[in-house]
Amino acid sequence: MKDVVSYLTDPMVYEVNRLAAHSDHSFYTNIEHLQTNEQELKQSLNGQWLFSYAKKPADRVIDFYKETYDCSHFDTIQVPGHIQMQGYDQCHYTNTLYPWDGKEALLPPEVSMEDNPVGSYVTYFDVNKPLLGKTIRLHFKGVETAFGVWLNGQFVGYGEDGFTPSEFDITSIVKETENKLAVEVYKRGTSSWIEDQDFWRFSGIFRDVELYAIPHIHVQDLFVKTHIQSPYHVGQLEVNIKCLFKGKGYIDFVLKDQEEQIVASLSNILLQHEFQQILTVDHPHLWSGEHPYLYTLYITCFDEKGNIVEIVPQKVGFRDFKIEDGVMKLNGKRIVFRGVNRHEFHPEKGRCITYEDMLFDIQFMKQFNINAVRTSHYPNCSEWYALCDTYGIYVIDEANLESHGSWQKLGVCEPSWNVPGDLDIWKPACLDRAKSMFERDKNHPSIIMWSCGNEAYAGTVIQAMSDYFKEVDDTRIVHYEGVFWNR
Repeated sequence: MKDVVSYLTDPMVYEVNRLAAHSDHSFYTNIEHLQTNEQELKQSLNGQWLFSYAKKPADRVIDFYKETYDCSHFDTIQVPGHIQMQGYDQCHYTNTLYPWDGKEALLPPEVSMEDNPVGSYVTYFDVNKPLLGKTIRLHFKGVETAFGVWLNGQFVGYGEDGFTPSEFDITSIVKETENKLAVEVYKRGTSSWIEDQDFWRFSGIFRDVELYAIPHIHVQDLFVKTHIQSPYHVGQLEVNIKCLFKGKGYIDFVLKDQEEQIVASLSNILLQHEFQQILTVDHPHLWSGEHPYLYTLYITCFDEKGNIVEIVPQKVGFRDFKIEDGVMKLNGKRIVFRGVNRHEFHPEKGRCITYEDMLFDIQFMKQFNINAVRTSHYPNCSEWYALCDTYGIYVIDEANLESHGSWQKLGVCEPSWNVPGDLDIWKPACLDRAKSMFERDKNHPSIIMWSCGNEAYAGTVIQAMSDYFKEVDDTRIVHYEGVFWNR
């Protein structure tokens, strides 16, 4: 067995075999499925899973992942969901303190092996017919806090940062039928030192789990950026594409307004693995909180014979956000935020929330004239940003980073062993959190700032996160509140 426990105490190990982060766009194999919103190459694995709980790693079922191990005596648990909201472990809220303070005298990167609940999950599945014969990926949208994955007895990978996706290529392991998927989830790892948010401490697979396959021509990643020339009469849509394909192919770009009228297009562009295209729009409707106007960019991939292989619809909002003379401006006008900090939370489901929960929140906010949200203190579900795009909410998208208990002890600022601080061993994991959030969320016009995290004091690691955001995105500004402790 691949002993995931060995990863828990090493801050340099925050993923194993995880695929590179990319945009969260949808894709369809034909026009009919696009019109009916049927993503035939996706397969949900949500539902009742078999489950075994252990109070600490030493008590867990070691061989549960093996194909020959009979898990029929396990309990059952709902996925997605927190284990603490389903009868295991205990609900625990703490603010500045770490959950182990007063129990064990730990210093980073030490991890408790006595107070570290483990959930062993198992589900069995057959692969849906449309996915067969293609590259197949296993997609976890959110798992707290550290987890290992096995499929059919083989180690697949390991992931942390529970608020952004972890994807794994399982093409060489998956079978047509009778697959055994096993997931081992630990409540604590080194990542717990930088996830000391002011919130309820949960664990488990709390967001969706799915399989998806990719066609032989696939838009792996896209980044749409809008540039508007003052006095805002001409807009440019910059489209950056990364494709996976074999052989030759072509790609079309069609931008439509809300009346389905074509306002810009490019045709018969030869496929490349990475390329950029510019579409120009005269007198574009501008996106704002008051008028959240969205265009739709249709990216259609064709094979060499002209057959449609993939269609990607991407919402686009033309907007220009910048600071001029110390004043934040959207589309040339001063912007005033009437904002809130928002946790993903439901009184019965914790942070395992539904689309209906998100829709209630955003409609409530609009009703009471709230126009801005900071995702305190982690990236939210992808659906939240799409709702903010549609309804008109300005978003500060915050990375999953807080280490309050490492620098504020009993109310006093004392950063002698602050993490991540200036410590290089924490830098790769923190930069990975910035990149995972940026890559997933970068195409949402509602996001106008990136946040490096919350209440983690200061230091060169957070500076590197800020530098990263500025390097990859010139359309937004960067926020970090905690640096005021040490300017």
